[in-house]
Amino acid sequence: MGKIILTGDRPTGKLHLGHYVGSLRRRVELQNSGEFEKIFIMIADAQALTDNADNPEKVRQNIIEVALDYLACGLDPERSTLFIQSQIPELCELAFYYMNLVTVARLQRNPTVKAEIQLRGFSENNAENDLQRQGIPVGFFTYPISQASDITAFRATTVPAGEDQEPMLEQTREIVHKFNAVYGPTLVEPEILLPQNAACMRLPGTDGKAKMSKSLGNCIYLSDSAEEVRKKVMGMYTDPDHLRVEDPGKVEGNTVFTYLDAFCRPEHFAAYLPDYPSLDELKAHYRRGGLGDVKVKKFLIAVLNETLDPIRERRRYYEERIEWVYDVLHKGSETAREEAARTLHDVREAMKINYFEDRDLIASQAALYREKLG
Repeated sequence: MGKIILTGDRPTGKLHLGHYVGSLRRRVELQNSGEFEKIFIMIADAQALTDNADNPEKVRQNIIEVALDYLACGLDPERSTLFIQSQIPELCELAFYYMNLVTVARLQRNPTVKAEIQLRGFSENNAENDLQRQGIPVGFFTYPISQASDITAFRATTVPAGEDQEPMLEQTREIVHKFNAVYGPTLVEPEILLPQNAACMRLPGTDGKAKMSKSLGNCIYLSDSAEEVRKKVMGMYTDPDHLRVEDPGKVEGNTVFTYLDAFCRPEHFAAYLPDYPSLDELKAHYRRGGLGDVKVKKFLIAVLNETLDPIRERRRYYEERIEWVYDVLHKGSETAREEAARTLHDVREAMKINYFEDRDLIASQAALYREKLG
């Protein structure tokens, strides 16, 4: 069996630069590399509903936004299977069986689960709003098991993800080991594929906060206009102690330079900032003083808009063909369901719950009862 990729995103809003550098750009590279037999890209609407159950319309409307961003970034439905998670009911059945292989204590120890619970404000002891009074939804609490179902259903060997997702992959591997030990070798063990560029591990928000998120209002979206990008970059967090141009500045923790690390290429200097031969030289000047934030921000604006211009153009093309986009998702979901059904068949067989297909079982029990009846 060749190498297979499974990855995806929750449809809770338009995708932003954090998604692009953390996963989308790499997905396109992997898709075009020819190294993988199959690539499955999932719009994880069922997972999004675990903490948006009271607002399904939000998830529903964002399916198309995510799909448009996928296509605009270069994901090709001829080479990658784009599908919607909820349209693959086999995933729910697999997750149900896997639940018997994981303890509540193990889920509680998962650091990614703990971090996500804190991020979303779920708390059994805090009654500030309705969601918190409800505590942690079971579906949200068990989403590592759901992710294991997603990954194993498509026999994924490779899961491109950030390092914050490593605990999730470890939980999937534990489930695979336990299942194969109990029922025989059936499931494929996946490996994580981390971003190559350290700056792409986690792109901060424009306000310098560690996570870029719609709720924090610190995102630059892939669909933002050139003017919106300009405004957001000009308001971007830099070094609070760099008050005058002549002051020495800090590059570490400076959001503008973090973005340049993620997006800047050598040819950008010749095009937009010929006074500097490289990003290292630009950083050195900023550190010793004499370089203002505005000049660096204007350079970043040019770099980002050059990156986003072709994405915006492709997105406009697909926005005029929404029916076709839904057809792509429909066909991709059918393909994905066929793949998941094959895995579920093997799982049922391994667990000996394929009663109607097991002709030997039926024949042996029929013979047993005939013998009893004399």
